[in-house]
Amino acid sequence: MRDLLTRYRFYLLAILLLLAALTLYSYNVRQKSVTTFFERAVLSATAPLQLGIDRAANGFLRVWRDYLWLVDTRQRNLELAAENRTLRARLNQLDEVTLQNQRLRKLLAFVDDLDLAALPAQVIGEDVTPWSRTIVIDKGSRSGLRQGLPVVAYDGVVGRVIKTSPHSARVLLITDPSSAVAALIQDTRSRGILRGHGDRLSVEYIEQDATIQPGDLLVTSGMGGIFPKGLPLARVVSTSHDYFDLFQRIEAVPMADFSRLEEVLVVLGEDR
Repeated sequence: MRDLLTRYRFYLLAILLLLAALTLYSYNVRQKSVTTFFERAVLSATAPLQLGIDRAANGFLRVWRDYLWLVDTRQRNLELAAENRTLRARLNQLDEVTLQNQRLRKLLAFVDDLDLAALPAQVIGEDVTPWSRTIVIDKGSRSGLRQGLPVVAYDGVVGRVIKTSPHSARVLLITDPSSAVAALIQDTRSRGILRGHGDRLSVEYIEQDATIQPGDLLVTSGMGGIFPKGLPLARVVSTSHDYFDLFQRIEAVPMADFSRLEEVLVVLGEDR
């Protein structure tokens, strides 16, 4: 301890003298109204030190405040980001519910036009290959479904039930190669058979002299005992004639949009 005091006695003495001068200066300032030469000298000597201490203290406080502000801001930003994600998810859910309600309202309007008992169902699966076009719905024999019942969407015929289980059913689409639906041109009443070809439709057995134009609407004829009469099936996109053929060659596209099919109606075939 004595060696430490001996080594740093000059610095300790300077600090003691400085503290004594500051104490004396402070006392004189409080007691006197006139500043002496000694007081001015002390003030001049200690002013840079006081200025440095003041700047260092202010800088430290400013950095500390800024750090705390940044920490608080970062936390608040994280909270706002989480709240924003939650609100966006809710908004997306509301949008989805709104779109679903719009589709269901169209289905209900279609049911009113049919004036037949119909059961709504959700599409829960699909099998779309070049040789098979089917979908799976979430209603089955427990809901009264049976083989052969027609299935429609709000914009047109979808197909018919071919298999049922207690809680689901498989529907053969009208675009399936094995599908054939009795149809007629709405304007001319010309009759034919609508067949599926995977990604397109054709109309067979339309006589050569029938006037068929692109854009003509095909509806179910009611023959065959499956589909009620007058349901929209497809729209003609092209026609061609060959003098060596007995019938016209007609291509059409389905009215129902199978790429966006989510809800369907199974027509139970009984008056409500």
